[in-house]
Amino acid sequence: MREIVFDTETTGLSFAGGDRMVEIGCVELVNRCETGRTFHAYFHPERDMPEEAARVHGLRIDFLSKHPVFAAGVDGLLEFIGDAPLVAHNAGFDFSFLNGELERCGRDPVCRSRMVDTLQIARSRHPGAKHTLDALCSRFGVDRSHRVLHGALLDAQLLAQVYVELLGGRQIGLGLVSEAAAPVVVAATPAAPPRARPLRVFSAPPEELAAHAAFVQKIKEPLWGTAASG
Repeated sequence: MREIVFDTETTGLSFAGGDRMVEIGCVELVNRCETGRTFHAYFHPERDMPEEAARVHGLRIDFLSKHPVFAAGVDGLLEFIGDAPLVAHNAGFDFSFLNGELERCGRDPVCRSRMVDTLQIARSRHPGAKHTLDALCSRFGVDRSHRVLHGALLDAQLLAQVYVELLGGRQIGLGLVSEAAAPVVVAATPAAPPRARPLRVFSAPPEELAAHAAFVQKIKEPLWGTAASG
């Protein structure tokens, strides 16, 4: 199954209020594994960049003015996403800007039935916990040390890892064995009777026997002598 994890950066919070998309980053997943294929683009917003937004993602109009407008890059974006489900964090926000830009340049919007919202998944799996991308990266051990500012492609790459973990992680090895291995039966064989060992005879050498006899002669009234006479 092919899915696209994506993120956007914008001039503000409301496309209907005049804000525009300035960056989009997409990561391709096939069977919940990253393929290495990505799509990334900056867009000229055809308006100013509020300083409050610039502090979030670091994108200012002097940089963005060197890039094409959304309509000039839309074909490459649509070709990349195809008809795959689109995964985003707080997906309603990203869909509002993506569809707003598509409709603005005369293209059909992406059907919301294709929307997968990792924020909703996180809330259902971990109610009461923090659900920001940073918090989820910490929960699942996803390295975000290189995330200084928001960036669409970087955030999409982090979210792709978080998304897989939210769904249970990569369970490597499942399905590799089609049938349970048959138990190994070892036929029992009667044990052979133990062989009798030859009797070993240990005797003291003559000199030790003579020394022992001499020692016994020196004992006065030995106990064994009393017992024998009784």
